[in-house]
Amino acid sequence: MKLIEEIKSYKTNDELELIDQQTMLEFLYSYKAKAFDRANNIAHFTASAIVVNTNKTKVLFAYHLIYKSFAWLGGHADGNPDLYQVALKEAKEESGLNNLKPFNDKIMSLEILPVMAHLKKGNIVPNHLHLNVTYVLIANEEDTLKIKEDENSALAWLEINDLDKYVNEKDMIKIYRKILNRIGKN
Repeated sequence: MKLIEEIKSYKTNDELELIDQQTMLEFLYSYKAKAFDRANNIAHFTASAIVVNTNKTKVLFAYHLIYKSFAWLGGHADGNPDLYQVALKEAKEESGLNNLKPFNDKIMSLEILPVMAHLKKGNIVPNHLHLNVTYVLIANEEDTLKIKEDENSALAWLEINDLDKYVNEKDMIKIYRKILNRIGKN
């Protein structure tokens, strides 16, 4: 499986990323295709995109309805093991942008994220983990944005140095900074 090789070749930043990397590989070996199915209430793979402008001075974040915070774009794999394609599809759906380009073809971050129980479309979603793989995409900030109203209430190009003002999930700021450091910004 291509994803296994991509995760294996990912260069971890610290001990936590190394543990997350090993856990993701073990989960893939154990659950195989079920690792990409959101019906797996233990954990499942998701893909996220940090979208930067062409100057790499701003990020495009959405105000997510569930998390009540500005955050990266992304979503569930829903059976697709090509997580780059998942990140690209989700970024397009959530932003309305069609001219997204890859920063490179590599995974930029791995993280295991806890998701607390919540309601989605009237149904309970139990506590579970997102085995998240993040990519960086580039977009023209002059292109027209379109809010995906069932998932977010706003889209904004945020100055990279101002993320603390817009992101309410303080644990996520560390992750965003780690990724932005990898692309040479922050």
